Amino acid sequence: MKLTQILGALTVATSTAIASFTHAEELSVATFIPPQHHVNANLFQWFGEELEKRSGGSLTMKLYPAGQLGAGPVQQYKRVVEGVADITFGLQAYTPNIFPRSMLIIPPGKSTTAVEATQRLLGTYDEHLAQEYEDVKLLGLFTTAGNIWAATSDVSTMEGVQGKKMVPFAAMTTPIVEALGAVPVQMPVTEMYTGLSTGTIDSTTATYNNITAPWNFWDVSSHLVTNVPVQFAVFFVAMNKERYEGLSDEHRAIIDELAGEAFSLKGAESFDGADARSKEIMQGAEQMANVTEIVVSDDERAKMDAAVTEGLEVIFADYEGRGIENARAIYEAINN
Repeated sequence: MKLTQILGALTVATSTAIASFTHAEELSVATFIPPQHHVNANLFQWFGEELEKRSGGSLTMKLYPAGQLGAGPVQQYKRVVEGVADITFGLQAYTPNIFPRSMLIIPPGKSTTAVEATQRLLGTYDEHLAQEYEDVKLLGLFTTAGNIWAATSDVSTMEGVQGKKMVPFAAMTTPIVEALGAVPVQMPVTEMYTGLSTGTIDSTTATYNNITAPWNFWDVSSHLVTNVPVQFAVFFVAMNKERYEGLSDEHRAIIDELAGEAFSLKGAESFDGADARSKEIMQGAEQMANVTEIVVSDDERAKMDAAVTEGLEVIFADYEGRGIENARAIYEAINN
């Protein structure tokens, strides 16, 4: 090979290497949950692996858990809009004025699991919810199911619920707690263990995952009540819009392939999976020796469902008062 050919080949190789390096992208992902949380281990690990595999290593992500890019969950949406992180994970309930329509998945309806509720949510997205996410590139929406009550007394009947201090799964469902005859007490999940232990609260809507480690509600609950009206928490994973638009066509296409239903169901499956694992752990665990598990009877559940309907009317009236007159229609679309 002639010297000129050798130099030419080196130039091409060098240019290719520089181009590959120049176009390599790493996306920062901010969560407020601890590193060992199942969402980090399942959803974001899957996302990172898929990015790297589909891009041949030119598109990767770096996870910043436990509030490393900003403490606490309240500002997660603001952080992604302002580009503090490329991608954030958060709860709509912390900024309800931004996501009032999305939050209509929270009250009890026809769904019983995170996956089912997430599928219903996605089914109404284009028509009813998309306007709430115009400032970001939405990667996923998903839920977790608050399907049990952890309590310090028997709250399996309407009579047993009367006057009890109960934490709703979200502030918006306060009218439902009141319709049940309980006294709503707002409290973050990080304080519920102490609340049940000290009597500050008598009951809280919970997931099975809350009962076992690391939350350990089984230490401070005498009763676990099932067949209750299921409430949901709703989460988003969003990407800074300018960051997304600044990626190459190839990288944007990869993001588009992963976003939406695939991403959302991965998140919902992570929560349902965590509950399933906790239910298995609870079987025969010594911590359950002093906990009574009670299934709400069909008659009592019918009374509770009637109270839910009463509470929903208050919620719809509140929405109408804030100018969202189709709240009932959105709720019914989610639960058709």
